[in-house]
Amino acid sequence: MATKKIESLQDLKSATKEVSLTAQAQEKVVRQAKKDKQGRSYATGRRKDAVARVWVMPGHGKITINAKTIDEYFSRPVLKMIINQPFEVTNRVNEFDVVCTVSGGGLSGQAGAIKHGISRALNEYEPELHTALKQAGFLTRDDRTVERKKYGRAKARRSYQFSKR
Repeated sequence: MATKKIESLQDLKSATKEVSLTAQAQEKVVRQAKKDKQGRSYATGRRKDAVARVWVMPGHGKITINAKTIDEYFSRPVLKMIINQPFEVTNRVNEFDVVCTVSGGGLSGQAGAIKHGISRALNEYEPELHTALKQAGFLTRDDRTVERKKYGRAKARRSYQFSKR
């Protein structure tokens, strides 16, 4: 862009419009899908103390967790529903196979970590799903954890029973 001499407010206004248009064009860089040689996308999901490493690949909806099926690993239907939420929001039910390893935390935290990992991996595989996943809140890590125990207390906030006599 050639430099122009700005002599009036009109020239200044047109110059700022040109600069803002080029800045917007630079921001709207089209995101490329990130896939490895096998056609998979990888992401890490976290929730409470659980960490899930998730690989998403095209398939028929088979979900494998720590070398077990989803039915073997999670017996509660609520946890299975939590894991399948990213596919339902993006209308991709039974289109992807998921392989994940999860460690730490309890079953509820692990299910949340897998959901977070699946959402991020889907975002890497198909960047156009970003808005749907972001609006549902699946790309944001839920940072709520257990409050630590304090000294002089029975638990984090619970006091020992007071005895007057």
